[in-house]
Formats: sequence, structure tokens, C-alpha cells
Amino acid sequence: MLAYLIVKAAPQRRDALCDLLWEVTDDPRAALRWCLSKLRPLVNDDEVERLRADRERVTFVATGARVDLYVLRQAVDRDFTSLDVHELAALAETLQAPFLAGLDLPSQLEFESWRIGQQEWARRVQSLVLRELCQRPLPDSSRRTQYIREWIAIEPDAIEAHVALIQHLEGTGRKAEAAAQTELSKRQLNESGEGRADALAWTLRTATPAPPPRVTLSDVAPDMNQTIRFCTASDGVQIAYATVGNGPPLMKTANWLNHLEYDWESPVWRHLFRRLAQHYQLIRYDERGNGLSDWNVPEITFDAFVRDFEAVVSATGLKRFPIFAMSQGCAVAIDYAARFPERVSRMILFNGFARGWRHATSRSFLVSAEAMMTLTRFGWGKNNPAFRRMFTTLYLPAGGERHYEWFDELERTTTSPENAVRLLEAFGCIDVRHQLPHVRVPTLVIHSRGDVFTPSNLGKEMAAGIAGARFVSLDSQNHLLLEGEPALEHLYSEMRAFLSEGD
Repeated sequence: MLAYLIVKAAPQRRDALCDLLWEVTDDPRAALRWCLSKLRPLVNDDEVERLRADRERVTFVATGARVDLYVLRQAVDRDFTSLDVHELAALAETLQAPFLAGLDLPSQLEFESWRIGQQEWARRVQSLVLRELCQRPLPDSSRRTQYIREWIAIEPDAIEAHVALIQHLEGTGRKAEAAAQTELSKRQLNESGEGRADALAWTLRTATPAPPPRVTLSDVAPDMNQTIRFCTASDGVQIAYATVGNGPPLMKTANWLNHLEYDWESPVWRHLFRRLAQHYQLIRYDERGNGLSDWNVPEITFDAFVRDFEAVVSATGLKRFPIFAMSQGCAVAIDYAARFPERVSRMILFNGFARGWRHATSRSFLVSAEAMMTLTRFGWGKNNPAFRRMFTTLYLPAGGERHYEWFDELERTTTSPENAVRLLEAFGCIDVRHQLPHVRVPTLVIHSRGDVFTPSNLGKEMAAGIAGARFVSLDSQNHLLLEGEPALEHLYSEMRAFLSEGD
């Protein structure tokens, strides 16, 4: 209870504390009083009452006390890049002990949800601190080795951490140790997913010893300014859409949690959008319920998604155009192309599906999806980063910490907890398999071979159902391709060649 009060740093209702901490007790308020009586001598002294309670609330006040957590929060607020090496080293030492370790209450699900979220926050902060330390000049080579190894220990899937260690060993003349570490890193990365060892090898061939650049919100090419406008769907919902680039039009359907402004700046999306905008007038929009479009909407269904797309098409005034679709946006593109073949010149379907998770043929996949829905209802609403991180790692299993941070923040900012559940439910109900035989436009289906979020068999199912569709497999685990991946260049070349073929 003391840990909970310290972390919360705000008054907590007695009844809420009883529900949170005690599963079954004849008199929970008596149990709370007993607990307070044991804690007061530990935190109070003759001059300061730090544990304060009245008839309704209990709070911890850190008057005259130094709380490491509060120091850490202040450092986070200041931005790690503004801290000197000694401050960062002190934070790293503080974070070595697992946060809230040994305080688990397995029978109290709400408390466990909170505790896991706090541990995840501390782990992410520790990763950021170590990453920043590894980019600073340090007088002691062994200390840098220690920091990088600690970084790998808490982020074993972070390819950039493995690269940093191998380059550091090579740079300090330990060639044999660097070679041994390379083989060890390959084995470790292969255990976390197929293809990650190849990604490490490719990064080592192409990377420079310089630290990875820091991404800032203003780090966008000045000649790539998008224009954002709004249109109205048939049921009155306001849909935000953006245009950028001066080439022939390319309509992109919306997918899970878009945000026109944040996507344009994000290291997860911007390389893809800016590359396309160099050759096309890229038109994209935020689906209802997220981003800059209306959040408070009466209907979130597949039919509504299609109507939103139709509203954007109408607002642009385009008569005939190619479509680029990703994830559940592929089903929207399929339905639209089947009903309006005269409007669609070509269609590219990337890492998508024609049937949602409720129509899965695998019982284990359906059970996993139902569990994800339950966790979303339970965890997203509590603003728990541990729950959102599950989505992030499914989308970007080969990503690094900066990609995880951006995508976590994008998910938090882009929609409400209620809409996240409504959107997932709507995606699960999608089924446009009956429309596949009616698609008569040239179609290219591209799918990441190791995609966990949308298995490649779903892409093959779309390609098999559309007459004349061509299927291309990419050597990647990621649902969203990252800058620097060889698979990304493969995607670009296939798209450019397909779109240049004309009608």
C-alpha cells in the first residue's frame, strides 16, 4: 500500500484502496486501519506526518524525504538529452533494481495491471537512460561496455543495442570478442524471431559507428508540406484527410490508428509517406474514431469505414485513381473496387486481410484475439503502457526502442480507450471474401513473410480470390516496414513498377 501511495502521489479513497488491495476480508476498513498503524512509525517522525489519513482518504506526502521515484520523474520531465553523464549514471544506478519487485498480488487483477504498467514504464526509462549513456563520450571503456550489456539485458530484441556493442568491441581493438559477440547476438535475435539475425547482419554492413540520430517533431523535409482538410461522411461524421506531393494521385485507405499529423512526423510512418509523395499526390485520411477525424461517433462498423472512404474520394473530385491499402484498409479497398470498378485503376494490398479475426479458422488464433480484446478493455482504459506495448511489438517485432516509443505514444494519442475496443471489434467482424471474385481491376498483393499481426496466409487468400492478382512475399517480420529494411526497398520497387504499368 505504501508503494501505491508513493507512486500515485495524490490522495486515494479508503474504499478504493480496500477494493484494490484486499481480495476477501470480513472488515476491509479494519484491515486498512491496521495497515496504516504499522506504516506510520516507518514514515512519520516527530516533526513531519508523511502518511496522512482522514475518514475518506489516505495520502503520502514526501515532506523532508528524498524519494528516488520523484527524482526520476523530474529527470524524465527535463528530457534525458539535457542531463550530463554523471546525472545519467546516477539514474542508471537507481534503475538497476527492478521497480516494485516482490510486491505482486496475483489475486488482485486491477492492482497487478497497475503494477505491471509501472514496471513497464520503469523498464522503458531504464532503456532510454542506457541508450543515452551509450551515445555519450565516457572516459572508461569498460563502463561503456557495461552500459551496453545492461541495455541488451533489458532490450534483448533491440538490434541497435547489439550493433552498438559489436561496434564498441571492434572500435576498442577487441576483434575476437566482437566476432564472438556477433555470433552470440545472432543466436539471441534468432530466438526472438525469424529474420532478425539477417537484419543484424545487414545493419552491421550498412551502419556507421555514429550513434543513431535523434528524431524530433520538426525533422521533416521543408518541401514536403501536407495540406489537411475536412469532409463530411453520409451520417454527418467529420473526416480529416491530407494531400501531399504533385504527381499522379494515389489514394490510401485508413488503417489501425492513423493520425495525419503524427504519422507524417513519426519514424514508423514518415519514410514510407515521404517516399510515395516524391512520385505521387498521396491522399490519406484518418478513420472515424481516431486521429483528427470525429471521435464521438454513433457508428463504428465496416460499412461506415467504406462510407468514410467514399466521402474522401468525393471531396477530392477524383474520377479514376489507384488505391494503396494496408491492414484492415485492404478490405475497404476490395469492397470499393468490387462495387466501383470504373473508379479504380489499380489496387495494391499490403499486409492485409479479407476476413477479420472473428472469422479465423484457427481456434488458437481466435482465442488469442479474444484475449487481446479483453486486455484492451481492461488495460487501455487505465492508460497502461504495458497493454499498448503488446500491439506495438506485434506490429514491429523487429523495431527498436525509439520505434516502440513513437508507436506507443501514437496509440495513446490517436484514440480513446472506448474507441480502441470499438475499432478492434469492427475489424474482427470484417468479411469481404464474397467480393473477391467481383474485383476486376489489376491487383498486386504484397505481404511480409513473418508478419505476426496479419499472417501471410491471409494475403495469399486475397490474391487467390482475385482474378489475375499477383502475390509478392517480402522478407520481413514487421507489419509496418521500417526505414533501412531491405524489404522496404523491395516494396517500393514493386509498387513503382506496378503503378507505372498504367491502366
